[in-house]
Amino acid sequence: MDGTLTVLLLLALMQIKHLFADFFMQTPWMLTDRERYIHMGRAVHAGIHCVFSILIFWAFGTSAVWIAILVLFEWVTHFHIDFWKASTGVKKGHTPADAAFWRAMGTDQALHHLTNIGMALVWYLYAT
Repeated sequence: MDGTLTVLLLLALMQIKHLFADFFMQTPWMLTDRERYIHMGRAVHAGIHCVFSILIFWAFGTSAVWIAILVLFEWVTHFHIDFWKASTGVKKGHTPADAAFWRAMGTDQALHHLTNIGMALVWYLYAT
């Protein structure tokens, strides 16, 4: 398969993974008290993203070392992006009725998608 098509397929799978992990698989436990830095629910949530990423990168023939590097990066960034959004929202009292809530949500999602793009770039440049 052409390299461009391969990267596009990888990114499409990462987008689908993100949709399910962020919007369908989060439980109330993962969403409660997320403004605390030490939060097992957020850690597990970021881990779910990583499990799916492991499967995706494995399906693309990525070595175990590169999978570990990529998903460690993903876990750390996802954990901290979600912490930023939750702590900022709680401190400022944002609710879905506030425009700032939606700006934070959009920023959060854009940062997650940029993380996926960065992972795909590193995969393409170094892990293939």
